[in-house]
Amino acid sequence: MPLIAVTRGQRLESLHRGALAIADCDGNIIASVGDITEPVFPRSAIKALQALPLVASGAAEHFGFSRTELALACSSHAGEPRHARAAAAILGRLGLTVDALTCGPHLPLGIAAAHDMLRHHDTPTRLHNNCSGKHVGMLATALHLKEPLAHYEAKDHPVQDRIRTLLEALTGVKLGDNGLGIDGCSLPNWAVPLGGLATAFARFISEGDGLHGDVAATYNPAMARLAAACWAAPEYVAGLNRLDSEMLARFPGEVFVKGGAEGVYCGGIKSRGLGFALKIEDGAKRGAEAAVKALIAHLVAGADDLALPEPILNWDGRATGETRLTPEFETFLATLKPN
Repeated sequence: MPLIAVTRGQRLESLHRGALAIADCDGNIIASVGDITEPVFPRSAIKALQALPLVASGAAEHFGFSRTELALACSSHAGEPRHARAAAAILGRLGLTVDALTCGPHLPLGIAAAHDMLRHHDTPTRLHNNCSGKHVGMLATALHLKEPLAHYEAKDHPVQDRIRTLLEALTGVKLGDNGLGIDGCSLPNWAVPLGGLATAFARFISEGDGLHGDVAATYNPAMARLAAACWAAPEYVAGLNRLDSEMLARFPGEVFVKGGAEGVYCGGIKSRGLGFALKIEDGAKRGAEAAVKALIAHLVAGADDLALPEPILNWDGRATGETRLTPEFETFLATLKPN
């Protein structure tokens, strides 16, 4: 379904189609648009879920992870110096070097950090990879549980098998190899329907409500601890001028959001016990961020200024058009209980 329209002058220039699911912690779909049954790769949107074993296993406690470092383990960080230093500090406590990481090096995602590196003719390392925090967390878990460190990124390694089992419990979806892909940082990424992802984040934001038995006992406290870490150190979840950090900083204890590549966004609204999952069909980040801001504007008190339309300015600061909701998405949002 078309969700976000981009205009130039009075004419439509681009259209972002997508699907969105909103669910509660019992797996009930509260509202949806588009096809929410088609599995999608969540990419980095599920990093907080992938970090749960780090806390639940006792590894975070054993290796002295601070709140800032737990936030980094959930992050797609901007590769700013503080992010690389934090990842390096954890590796140092683990007795490992950067070569232990299987995420490849790339220039920082943060524009200022990338420009600074280029200006000084520095070469990025694996620490600057936006996923390095997640990787050091996985290495810490493996080391604490006395599991092999080699090939920790392989789908049949205990670290990844544990995460797959946990994702099945959180989403209510059986994950098989037919839905397996490899993420940009070399880790397994299983395709999951948006309804399942929304359920997982409703459970995460509700500190495990909807889970039962050993899974609940093992992981429920870890959910609260990771969410609190991200709210306490939002700049380590993403970075300067990035939406994830801005929303976590603005709505601590209430709104959890995490974006992923190719137009994916997941999150939850704590006071409502709801999770959401969004996929923009063409993979555009601008479409995903606009849709998420519109959703938060409607569901969260005090977020009215996030509502669309939003002007588009050129390099000279002149308004050239706007980003707006499609009539179909406006109609959908109107059916939701407002903030």
